[in-house]
Amino acid sequence: PRPPGASPGALSPFDRRLKRKQKNWAALQAEPAKCDYLREEVRGTRSAAFAPLGTFPLALDVGSGRGYIAQHLTKETVEKLIQVDVAENALKSAVETEIPTVRVVADEEFLPFKEDTFDLVVSSLSLHWVNDLPKAFKEIHQVLKPDGVFIGAMLGGDTLYELRCSLQLAELEREGGFSPHVSPFTAVADLGHLLARAGFNTLTVDTDEIQVNYPGLFEVMEDLQGEYILCMGESNCSWNRKPLLHRETMLAAAAIYREMYGNSDGSVPATFQIYYMIGWKYHESQAKPAQRGSATVSFGDLAKIEELISRGKK
Repeated sequence: PRPPGASPGALSPFDRRLKRKQKNWAALQAEPAKCDYLREEVRGTRSAAFAPLGTFPLALDVGSGRGYIAQHLTKETVEKLIQVDVAENALKSAVETEIPTVRVVADEEFLPFKEDTFDLVVSSLSLHWVNDLPKAFKEIHQVLKPDGVFIGAMLGGDTLYELRCSLQLAELEREGGFSPHVSPFTAVADLGHLLARAGFNTLTVDTDEIQVNYPGLFEVMEDLQGEYILCMGESNCSWNRKPLLHRETMLAAAAIYREMYGNSDGSVPATFQIYYMIGWKYHESQAKPAQRGSATVSFGDLAKIEELISRGKK
């Protein structure tokens, strides 16, 4: 059943109750750590982003899961950390670190903290399951102190495009139509606008792709079920998801996958697109852009400068 007031569609595409169940199930698996290869890659890629920013007295990890980000932080970076996740089992199995940590069960869409509380907010591969992303960004901005910074990573729109295309073409051929089997994702063109609208400034938005090769589509699906999707609590929880795939459709999708995307060695790729973002909450001490019309050099003079430089080289 849907929670009171929830409705499927563009404004509420995800069943958040189901997402909580999926993440709780994932946290109880015998070896959850072996399923974290994507999160490990993402947190390792961006761990260096914290170093030049100084020390943060109080930080918040939104959608922390088992504490993937915390394992890359030190007391010199963060003095105290609060981890928030919708799944209580994930928090119970969180990895301990040297940083004093408080764990809070709460939905990422409704942060239970006062305004101007945190010096740093981080989030890794959690926000793509949020129904109202603009509201989530606004809440993150609200709980940050002035001059506080938000550093996040989320899955992007081209994630698993090989799998999506193969399944859709196979369903069209065998069943005369298709339904989504992979969650919808935000486009990178929208991300900077959403962050700016939430109040963040000095924005940085970057994209990266992580590609994993598999023997075939069935191995992709098995690994997604066992590692990326279920063990990581990332199963499709869209309201309009289709519960089952016919075997004939799967066989056709496997052939299409190999034909369209197969590597020369016989393997097939699965692509994960990652969006990385950094945004600051305004403070009067931050550098401000110069007033309009205050420039002393015209862009038209740049050509003259380049000409003088080229002459000097000669």
